[in-house]
Amino acid sequence: MAASVHPHDDSPDTGQAFHRLAASGAGPEHDVLCEELIDAWLPMAHRIARRFRNKGENAEDLQQVAAIGLLKAVNRYDPEQGAFEPYAVPTITGELRRHFRDYTWDVHVPRRVQDLRSRVRAARRRLQEQPGSSGEPSLEELAAETGLSAEQVRDGLEALDSYSALSLDAPSATGEEGYSLADALGHTEAGFELADDREAAKESLKALPDRERTILYLRFFEDMTQQRIADQFGLSQMHVSRLITRSCAAVRDQALGPAA
Repeated sequence: MAASVHPHDDSPDTGQAFHRLAASGAGPEHDVLCEELIDAWLPMAHRIARRFRNKGENAEDLQQVAAIGLLKAVNRYDPEQGAFEPYAVPTITGELRRHFRDYTWDVHVPRRVQDLRSRVRAARRRLQEQPGSSGEPSLEELAAETGLSAEQVRDGLEALDSYSALSLDAPSATGEEGYSLADALGHTEAGFELADDREAAKESLKALPDRERTILYLRFFEDMTQQRIADQFGLSQMHVSRLITRSCAAVRDQALGPAA
């Protein structure tokens, strides 16, 4: 049996179609040829996507990313430069790697730091694989291996822990049963905000007439009803209500300051 010309079963013979595509201009014929070529090579793109299946991404999403890479390869390929597959494989693989680099980080990391992470990770692996390696290389060893500064290496090492994040429901490092990372988070003390509000209102209250200030004290600190306050001052309950509303508005406006 003669040996197959193509290294894979998903490597169709599309040389003539690519020459026709290259000779065609923009229009319906070009679009149809492009679609036919993508359909023919899509199994190869899916095969490449499967290489990344253990990195935590959905298989269908990976296939879509690989298809985008295939589309770029088909549109950019020059049939005069050699076979399509050696050109397409790096293009599709690069698209998949860019996807992981740009879209699958749990914590947003700038592109510069992502590149540092890749260089530091590769250098650390090389140093760990050297004969006589004592384990984790030092910051200075990594800097010498990568040609980076110590600060850049430190940024790259920190980014190694930024690719995925722990759930706040994950057990804490203390190992205490029933104690999660969320339990270690701080929270805003409500008393601080209340103290700020009191200080802001203090000067405003001093500016009120004695009667209005006394009415507010009786209503909000002595918890007296408006009717009892009205009886004490010889006023109507409606008048007391208006005084309270007006006084509260004055205190609030002065405490908040002029509108921006």
